[in-house]
Amino acid sequence: MGHLLNGEWHEGGLGTDAKKGAFKRAEASFRNWITPDGSAGPSGEGGFPAEAGRYHLYVSYACPWAHRTLIFRALKGLEDLISVSVVHPDMLSDGWTFADDFPGATGDTLYGLPFARDIYTRADPNVSTRVTVPILWDKQRETIVSNESSEIIRMFNSAFDGLTGNSLDFWPEDLRAAIEPVNARIYDTLNNGVYKSGFAQKQAAYDEAVTALFDTMDWLEDRLSSNRYLMGDRLTESDWRLYTTLARFDLVYHGHFKCNRSRLIDYPNLWAYTRELYQWPGVAETTRFDHFIRHYHYSHESVNPHRIVPIGPDLDWSEPHGRD
Repeated sequence: MGHLLNGEWHEGGLGTDAKKGAFKRAEASFRNWITPDGSAGPSGEGGFPAEAGRYHLYVSYACPWAHRTLIFRALKGLEDLISVSVVHPDMLSDGWTFADDFPGATGDTLYGLPFARDIYTRADPNVSTRVTVPILWDKQRETIVSNESSEIIRMFNSAFDGLTGNSLDFWPEDLRAAIEPVNARIYDTLNNGVYKSGFAQKQAAYDEAVTALFDTMDWLEDRLSSNRYLMGDRLTESDWRLYTTLARFDLVYHGHFKCNRSRLIDYPNLWAYTRELYQWPGVAETTRFDHFIRHYHYSHESVNPHRIVPIGPDLDWSEPHGRD
């Protein structure tokens, strides 16, 4: 993963703690919010009102963080309001690129730029940041609203409801106190835990990360034995934040990131639950297994130096989930 320093591109920059050999994820750098009336959100500045056609989303189908935003765009009926560009699954020395020679990759449909980093420098020519997706772009102000997926999905959850009439609420106020600790555990030990396991450079760091990861998988399996969703009978953002990691687990994380104590399909409740979410209207179209497999195995030279892309397991995602 490369980075921009004062607007100049530099290769490398993947965060590790040199002493412990542990992977450390940098925080997102753009934290503004779209709101119904353009008032300031919890962070950043105001001036980003919800308007049809004003915003554009840059994503990778391979990236689980970007995948969240595509799911919420579909669930909330925002496809006609927010346009999308999809990067190529290979992320090599130039970072994410807009090459369009892979099925599903679109190129930069706004400006025709070659690299995702060009979107960042268009917003700020002197920016210093990691170049990540998703990127939520304001076409009118020609700047980045946000590159923090957890906040983008909350914008999508409610900011455009007055335009779409879609009242589905995946962050209901009465469940927020229960949602937050579940989100925190899933993020630390599973969403990010697969990366902490896969990018660990010392045995102790790997052991710590992968042990916490499977403790959480066991905890989730037990929780879903008596609950249809993480919050009981109500589908919330916690489920979708979890789904994007589970959808990649057996195809990528089990082998490529050495998260191989158990497979997703070895957990009856988790596997059925993941299939149910995949089968939710609009979600399958956001879930591109070909991008998952290609990106991780071809892009991570430190993990897979010969860039051999494996065939992967044959999973039946359309099998009835039986969680009704």
